[in-house]
Amino acid sequence: NGVPFDPAAAEWYKGIRNDQWQYEALSGAVSLGIDDNYAHVQPTGAYHYHGMPTALLRELSLLPARHSPLVGWAADGFPVYAKYGFVDALDENAGIRELTSSWRLRKGQRPYDKNTPGGYYDGTFTGDYVFQAGAGDLDECNGRFTVTPEFPLGTYAYFLTENWPVIPRCWKGEPSRDFDRKGLR
Repeated sequence: NGVPFDPAAAEWYKGIRNDQWQYEALSGAVSLGIDDNYAHVQPTGAYHYHGMPTALLRELSLLPARHSPLVGWAADGFPVYAKYGFVDALDENAGIRELTSSWRLRKGQRPYDKNTPGGYYDGTFTGDYVFQAGAGDLDECNGRFTVTPEFPLGTYAYFLTENWPVIPRCWKGEPSRDFDRKGLR
């Protein structure tokens, strides 16, 4: 539908731009005006998704009994799918299941000093999560090499997931410079 996936919030603890203490847009800790599609309008006027695009998935007839339809393309050219993939990434006859992220909420308390928030890891910040290889179906970029209906010989593909990060937060390939923001990637 042409609406970009842009999961990060441009909000940091005490305004200090530190990746670890960036507010998680879906946590509700910062009011971003997110709508029923987990999206909102940026100050630039651009509407974008922070989470699962519910209306788009309804329109594409996402069903748990079949592989997800293609929902978009990442900046590095790999396809993006939502939730459902083949049980065996290389066997389209192995059945379908909801794929899961390998990111998990950290246990315990965050460090505390004048520039860190302290408190328990509760999903308020992106740094509240840690990647645990093999904990789910997907890699650190919420993707895997897999066959898909569009790529029967296989491709790397990203997946939207119900649990964090929902939308992939990194690229496996080299992102196109067309996606640069002020020269940053």
